[in-house]
Amino acid sequence: MLSHHWQNIMFRLLGSQCALCQFPLESGQPSILRWCTSCTELLQPQPRCLRCGLQLHSTDSEQVLVCGSCLADPPPWYKLYTLGDYSFPLAGEIQRFKDRRELWQVSGLCHQLAEQISDPAPLLTSVPIHWKRYLTRGFNQSAILTRYLAQNLSQAHDTQLFSKVRYTRSQRHYRKQLREENLAHAFKLNRIPEQKHIAIVDDVVTTGSTVRQLCQLLLEVGVERIDIYCICRTPVPNTI
Repeated sequence: MLSHHWQNIMFRLLGSQCALCQFPLESGQPSILRWCTSCTELLQPQPRCLRCGLQLHSTDSEQVLVCGSCLADPPPWYKLYTLGDYSFPLAGEIQRFKDRRELWQVSGLCHQLAEQISDPAPLLTSVPIHWKRYLTRGFNQSAILTRYLAQNLSQAHDTQLFSKVRYTRSQRHYRKQLREENLAHAFKLNRIPEQKHIAIVDDVVTTGSTVRQLCQLLLEVGVERIDIYCICRTPVPNTI
């Protein structure tokens, strides 16, 4: 496994190719993601619910800001920002980052996400992982994203605000209700933050069960607004 430093050196040496499709980059074409123009266009923003982040499929979606599910049962956070669905091409980038520790695209992804956030929270925090998972993986992907995003947004960050006090199986094994049961009493708030507006950062939001648990801890101590910043949103309707 290469360090982040050596990964960046290799990418600069091989940077004449698009990192996604491998086609040669034309002169003046490279973007911060090191994708060609055609691949970069895959990240064009889609109409999304401001609350849950799922795509809006209404024929008049330009006039719709919040989906019907969130109007009927709002999530505990105020707004969710995401680069796109957990599908091609973002899913592959997340898997390479999370499973193979290929970090060279993290800075670019965070830069792209930061450009969408017009009213950033004064404090960004990360989703914690249990120490056993940290030992096997070697890093917390949410904490890495939090640091990069905070730098791009020029805001403070605290990757130790929460801790995970109970080990749980990977959430990918469960549906929404079982995810919530699996995470019950799994997290702890380590201190009461001074900020009343906080953003929770994660790589992927699937059903929202994890961030929902963390939001509840913040709301209980007087935090007034919580936003979610994530690279991907899993496109599963009516599961949040």
